[in-house]
Amino acid sequence: MVIDFSQGKIILTSFEIQIKLSTPGSGMYAMAEDLKFIDDALIISADAGSVKWSLRLDSIEQLNMIRETLGVA
Repeated sequence: MVIDFSQGKIILTSFEIQIKLSTPGSGMYAMAEDLKFIDDALIISADAGSVKWSLRLDSIEQLNMIRETLGVA
């Protein structure tokens, strides 16, 4: 599944997320089990040990679509 958002594209499979940012050559990747969701702030954060990132989405609908596709609560 591909979700367009204001900063680029989110590409999802059932076990991973890839973020392709509008800035050429920049992106982020994480496995589903490394993700946390902060609903009130519309933030996805990934913590894979020494690598951490966070991203603010445009809407709760985008957050819910990501959760549903990844099968995470």
